[in-house]
Amino acid sequence: MVVQLTDLHLGTSAATDRRTRSLIESVLESEAPDLVVLTGDILEGKRARDPRATLRFGLGPIFERRLPWAPVLGNHDDEGRVGRRRLFDLMRELPGCLGRPGPQRLSGIGNYVLRVRGSARRPAFIFYMFDSHAYAPEGFGTYAWVQADQIAWFRRLPGGRRVPALAFLHIPLPEWEQAWNDGWGKRGHRHEAACSPVVNSGLFAALLEHGDVVGAFCGHDHRNDYEATLHGIRLAYGRASGYGGYGLPRFSKGARVIELREGVRGFETRVVSPPA
Repeated sequence: MVVQLTDLHLGTSAATDRRTRSLIESVLESEAPDLVVLTGDILEGKRARDPRATLRFGLGPIFERRLPWAPVLGNHDDEGRVGRRRLFDLMRELPGCLGRPGPQRLSGIGNYVLRVRGSARRPAFIFYMFDSHAYAPEGFGTYAWVQADQIAWFRRLPGGRRVPALAFLHIPLPEWEQAWNDGWGKRGHRHEAACSPVVNSGLFAALLEHGDVVGAFCGHDHRNDYEATLHGIRLAYGRASGYGGYGLPRFSKGARVIELREGVRGFETRVVSPPA
């Protein structure tokens, strides 16, 4: 079982960090996951004066349970004095972090692959982690897009149908909006349009053609937690988990749970929201 936490925005204030930590503790206690995935905006970079201490406090429930965790970065994480690479290095120094910076010459920090071994010690699932960057160049909308060299790197990885795979990133691809409009199996909440890049660089097509990806998960939009299937790939938002970010009064913070079974190509997923 995997728990996806997203948009924690740790460092906004001591009060919100305590509430966020309490939510993480509650989710981990009730769900007992094998792995935690953090899909970006872990920090409120402009306000987290001591990123290491902020991470140690906010993610404490993960460390206390000795759980492995895998991060990707969002658009707010490195808005402070600590750059993207240094921030990722700080995370890697913390207990249980499985994150890797990725190939040195590749765009972004945190493009990597996790292989989850099954009962026969062979890969049962593969997780592809992408840096979706932060902000677009002037004149190209608000948010950046996954770059061509990242997609080329992904296409070179072994694919096929033998081992099912999931993809994780922070900023939704344009296909998240298309999935809501044209996909099937829609469920969950959509309180805002997908805040995607205006440039579609083709990552979804690469996921589709790779043959192994059955689901993809993002964060970024705090008022959405919907999922829908587009061309056979389930695209899902996590539920925003941190009290430091924006939201809606009646749309409580929470997490997404992803249940995987060895030998099964699909997955089950649900949103959990513990009492505030």
